[in-house]
Amino acid sequence: MENQLDRIITDEISNITSIYNPIDDKNLQTVSMTELYDQSFQKRPPIIDGLILPGTYIFAGAPKLGKSFLMMQIAYHVATGTDMWGYHVHKGTVLYLALEDDLRRLQERLFRMFGTECSDDLYLATRSDTLEGNLINQMESFRDDHPDTSLIIIDTLQKVKEQGNDKYSYANDYETIGKLKAFTDFTGISLLIVHHTRKQQSDDHFEMISGTTAIHGAADGAFILHKDKRVGSEAILEISGRDQIDQKLYLNRNAETLIWEITKAEAEEITLPADPILEKVAAFTNKFFCWEGSPSEFVKLLDLDMAPNKLTMHLNVNLGRLAQEYNVEYKSMRTHDGRRIRVVYDPWNP
Repeated sequence: MENQLDRIITDEISNITSIYNPIDDKNLQTVSMTELYDQSFQKRPPIIDGLILPGTYIFAGAPKLGKSFLMMQIAYHVATGTDMWGYHVHKGTVLYLALEDDLRRLQERLFRMFGTECSDDLYLATRSDTLEGNLINQMESFRDDHPDTSLIIIDTLQKVKEQGNDKYSYANDYETIGKLKAFTDFTGISLLIVHHTRKQQSDDHFEMISGTTAIHGAADGAFILHKDKRVGSEAILEISGRDQIDQKLYLNRNAETLIWEITKAEAEEITLPADPILEKVAAFTNKFFCWEGSPSEFVKLLDLDMAPNKLTMHLNVNLGRLAQEYNVEYKSMRTHDGRRIRVVYDPWNP
């Protein structure tokens, strides 16, 4: 009998159902707009603020450009919980599948980069199964043994990719990344997949990712590392994703340690307009720290001219913004006495 994760992955690839509903051969599983607004979805915290989020990401670049050194650098910072390039890092266990290396080379690389400053939360493996085999189960088993796992790195995609009769087809590429994305959607971790770029140049560097457009399209985002001069120490890291702003980071590789250092960062400017309702909620919560009651009571306390259910919908949709911008934790609950909401001010929540 297939386990729960296998069922979820099958559902994700077929795009027929969601992880919440079983397949119905005759009827679509639908949710109305009103029902959707009546739900609140907890946002998963980032791995590195503003840089790496939960999800499946392609990390592409030309061969021998220093991708594996940058992957090791990211892995080390997450495992140790030390900030990187000025970005705040959330500490977690890391699994690095260095499938093109051996243990001797990994030891030498780590020592050159970080000396003897070790971490018990960075795990390395030089062999794994493929996606056609038991790779998903292997990663799931590792996460079961290490519940605080937040990042897995696969270096490289080609080492785990299924080899079908039409291995370069759009459908095959979409299925490959889709299986990995289903895993990260289920577990809430971040998966960085090292891949190569084509020699053919393009004004849009993301179009240079090797394979069909499905590799980038099925993932949550992509990182592209490229150089203007092959022999130089300078490189540019471009970042694009569904849930993050586009960024361009200018890097320089330290000749002694081979660690990538940042020299300049450019980011897309996105500023959301002020929300008077959220500001009232934040002001109230900052004063009282914690409150729980019915939506009707909350509307009166905030002196809002709106229906209680509309306030609940508004807060459900903006749950993530309340937490990120105002340090307010919000929860909506159904009880025997009806709908209740809870707001808590948490100034120590980064």
